[in-house]
Amino acid sequence: MALLGEGGIWAVVPVKRLAEAKSRLAEVLGGDRADFVLAMASHVIATLARSRHFAGVIAVTGDARMAEAAQAAGAVAVADAGEGLNAAMAAGIDRALALGARHIALVPADLALIDDAAIDRIVGRYRTGQGPLIAPCAAGDGTNLLLMPADRMVPPAFGPDSFARHRDAAPDATAFVDDAIGLDVDRAIDLAVAAGALAGRDHPLAPLLAQYEAAALLAADPGELAAAAGKLRDQGHGDIVTYSPKVFLPLTMLCRDVCHYCTFAKTPRRLESPYMAVTEAVEIAKRGAAMGCREALFTLGEKPELRYAAAREWLDANGFSSTLDYVAHVAAAVRDQTGLLPHINAGCMTDEEIAALRPVSASMGLMLETIADRLGEPGGPHHGSPDKVPALRLATIEAAGRQAVPFTSGILIGIGETRAERIEAIAALRALHVRHGHLQEVIVQNFLPKPGTKMANAPAAEADELLWTIAVARLMLGPDMSIQAPPNLAPTDLPRLIEAGINDWGGVSPLTPDHVNPEAPWPEIERLRAATAAGGKVLAERLTIYPAYARDAERWLDPAMRRPVLEHSDAAGLGRESGWRAGRSETMASVPRAGSGRTRIAEIVDEALGGEWASFAADDIAALFAARGNDYHRVCEAADHLRARAVGDAATYVVNRNINYTNICSYRCNFCAFSKGNRKAAGNEAAYLLDMAEIAARVTEARDRGGTEVCLQGGIHPSFTGETYLEIVRTVKRVDPAMHVHAFSPLEISHGASTLGMKLPDYLAMLRDEGLGSLPGTAAEILHDPVRAILCPDKLSTGEWLEVIETAHLQGIRTTATIMFGHVDDYRDWAIHLAAIRDLQLRTGGFTEFVPLAFVAHEAPIYRRGAARPGPTAREAVLMHAVSRLVLGFDNIQASWVKMGREGMRAALRAGANDLGGTLMNESITRAAGATHGQEMTAADMRAMAASLGRTPIRRTTLYGRAEPEEACIAAE
Repeated sequence: MALLGEGGIWAVVPVKRLAEAKSRLAEVLGGDRADFVLAMASHVIATLARSRHFAGVIAVTGDARMAEAAQAAGAVAVADAGEGLNAAMAAGIDRALALGARHIALVPADLALIDDAAIDRIVGRYRTGQGPLIAPCAAGDGTNLLLMPADRMVPPAFGPDSFARHRDAAPDATAFVDDAIGLDVDRAIDLAVAAGALAGRDHPLAPLLAQYEAAALLAADPGELAAAAGKLRDQGHGDIVTYSPKVFLPLTMLCRDVCHYCTFAKTPRRLESPYMAVTEAVEIAKRGAAMGCREALFTLGEKPELRYAAAREWLDANGFSSTLDYVAHVAAAVRDQTGLLPHINAGCMTDEEIAALRPVSASMGLMLETIADRLGEPGGPHHGSPDKVPALRLATIEAAGRQAVPFTSGILIGIGETRAERIEAIAALRALHVRHGHLQEVIVQNFLPKPGTKMANAPAAEADELLWTIAVARLMLGPDMSIQAPPNLAPTDLPRLIEAGINDWGGVSPLTPDHVNPEAPWPEIERLRAATAAGGKVLAERLTIYPAYARDAERWLDPAMRRPVLEHSDAAGLGRESGWRAGRSETMASVPRAGSGRTRIAEIVDEALGGEWASFAADDIAALFAARGNDYHRVCEAADHLRARAVGDAATYVVNRNINYTNICSYRCNFCAFSKGNRKAAGNEAAYLLDMAEIAARVTEARDRGGTEVCLQGGIHPSFTGETYLEIVRTVKRVDPAMHVHAFSPLEISHGASTLGMKLPDYLAMLRDEGLGSLPGTAAEILHDPVRAILCPDKLSTGEWLEVIETAHLQGIRTTATIMFGHVDDYRDWAIHLAAIRDLQLRTGGFTEFVPLAFVAHEAPIYRRGAARPGPTAREAVLMHAVSRLVLGFDNIQASWVKMGREGMRAALRAGANDLGGTLMNESITRAAGATHGQEMTAADMRAMAASLGRTPIRRTTLYGRAEPEEACIAAE
């Protein structure tokens, strides 16, 4: 098709007579229907008219008010003959052609979410396409926008099943799915979805839609509410449903409130002590930590010292000024002695009280419960409870926002409130979140009557009410909010809660009961996992602080809490699935299969299998690292398939020796435990510098043991120049001219060239001519400068590292590529790194292999300072091998035995890796970081590993030729 210039499209927007439009919204809009339609259509027309992409807009209408408004917005008004929508569209097309249109867009007038960004997306896709473009409605059966060259315009066929008719008329058309374009406001559910999407946004229609949001939610069909809510949940959370493994610490059951449904609160005479002892709390937390818990939930009555002398006396006797003062003391003890992350539910608080608890908690919470003041009147469930005044609870929730505390709130349904009051309560929470961004989860909890309370005979909240409220909360709070329903209170099957829009089960304890609802035991984790799987989702552990907040720790966490949170986190900010540690763990847990059948990850995997890996964007690659359950196995199995397709069943290895010639380095990388000067807990190896004679001796030993390669690297010694590296190569070649010299990181190459005042190509050529065979692609760490600024701020930038490697390739020197991952990075950082490696390989073809290097944290300075995670999880480490196989197009993916251990090696070899690396006589760098997998894996070990997986072991050269004869290696062992 002809190339588009700026303003090369005419838009046609048909609008019914206002009094006749949107009859299905009459119940919601009442007498305001005509004004509502006018405002929405005017917004669509004005958005198109101001867009740089459109030469003009034609509004086809038979309504005088609409025509006037369209003209005021800059559109051309064309009279509608009243013969229906498609006839109006045809009239608009005719006028556009008469005005010289080269491209025409047919746009309905009820696309409430349309904005400049949506237009940019759809026109951008049209520009890069090869023909017409059709944007379907959210349901997929209707057409919400048609964009075509004017000379190929098909007759408009809007109405039921219009998408199929337009595709039949234009079989080469591209279908472009867009959330903003896909929503046309025809029904109550559409209006509700639109209102939720625009809440808190600076959008012309946001105030108008907000007026009718509650009415739309109340009028919408419950099934449509749940379907829309489920779609939104999937948009924000995919296949994951989370829970927090916790212990429940009821620090005091004394409370000054007298809620009519509560069995938690006790009087002093019913308790052995007013407060749980710190020793008891710590002991429970230790037992929970041993069972895999990560959260310590502190729940307590509100300010009991204001009601009970026993509480005041206990606090005075133990040296605490208040209950909250004691909470801070116990939370600090639990954190410091057990590593669990405190979540504190301490009732209504001031800014100052919240600030005092922030250094000892990862998150806090307070249920709003209800917005209805009338429930605090005589006869209501909150009568006599001064802390249950909605305004006071909202004030605390807002104070938490001002104090930047990740916060949990929610509503309790079935205590006498109406559906409209629930909507009002959720709206109040949303307004606070819009202001402060601190609500990380909202709980929808159903009332259950409890024996011995004033509400013992009240009816329990019905299942349909719970499901309706969950769906409403999702629609109002959007795709990203975490919405929770406690599984132990559910009045219906758990998968139905998932269908309604939840993405979280809350805290679940394998040790302690739910002290607030003691009659409702927690489900066993495996039963919860099965119920989640039955709902088509994958159960995943989370922390008490949610991922988005954990990743922005400088804003949301006190410095004292950052180390404990990092210790429990994976790269997504969720909980670590097991205690596996790179470089140290010998066993590796399996990943359960669960989840729905078709996901975005499945689509990306299919594209990779189809050879489309070169076009993957960073977001596509990052999505693969989030794979869990069935998606995890799908990624690994596809990677294994591509491995077999690329190299068959060969499992290669090289017999080599590491020679790290100095641990003295003028750089101070924050992750490096090898460089002299970084204190270690055990040992602190002395500084050393090998002379050329010692290097020669080690080369001789490698040759005598059948080695074909020496891998030489070291610190950047202050005395080293480019001549040093040249002399090292000469030394190796004098000892054994046949020995392959695999040496010098890009940092060393850059240092050598700069000290001699040489350009990179010239220095690399000199090294090559002296006998340098290949370069290790180390010092890459993460090829994303924001991460490098933390890990190695004085090291090569991403661009400089890539320049050295590309220059080496152009000089005929092959290199490996590496990534060192699992510290301060995330999945997107990994994706950016892989994309950079892939793009360079597409230019040069100079990489021999890709080597994932899992961060070994134990002795790393940045980890010991509490500023990094303890390495990748087992799932992430295996996925790095699998994803690199899917997206790089490399023949060879290597698994590092010093990082992965033997079980990890087996898992990686089943997930796309084909190379076992080198025997690495005298490996020392990873050992310095705390690895315990030894200094050498013999060739016999390599062969046994390959055979155990049904692979054919093949001894290779550095450049992946076949090393001959194999017998010589075996004899030399």
